[in-house]
Amino acid sequence: MNFKKILVPVGGILLVAMSYRAYGLGGVAVALGGVVMWVLMHYTRLMQVLKRASNNPIGYVGSAVMLNAKLRPGVAMLHVLALTRALGEQLSPKDEQPEVFRWTDGSKSHVTAEFLNGKLVKWTLYRPPVTEGDDSDPAPAP
Repeated sequence: MNFKKILVPVGGILLVAMSYRAYGLGGVAVALGGVVMWVLMHYTRLMQVLKRASNNPIGYVGSAVMLNAKLRPGVAMLHVLALTRALGEQLSPKDEQPEVFRWTDGSKSHVTAEFLNGKLVKWTLYRPPVTEGDDSDPAPAP
């Protein structure tokens, strides 16, 4: 069970109750203002990440190798979206756990990430083999 979904609202209610007990209605106003500010900050961050992600194609990332280096187990899906600046290409059936997404870069390298309840569980990096006779650079120079 995810206790965060229970503890955060209970903590907010306790904060308001304790502020009323200590400072009266003025304390409640300050505590509610703080809670509203916290909610607005998270909402603003969510909207910024989704706005940036809407400007890129689905499943595209600038560098799959750099994304692989920055990923850590347990990070939220929103954090991965902020890193990639794009929505992932969904490989798993919709609304089924675990969710599997893929991000591919220009050199056809890709990172496949598995999320369980919105948290990153595992990921794999695939890099296509480079043949010896291939003179072209797999990744274009910036």
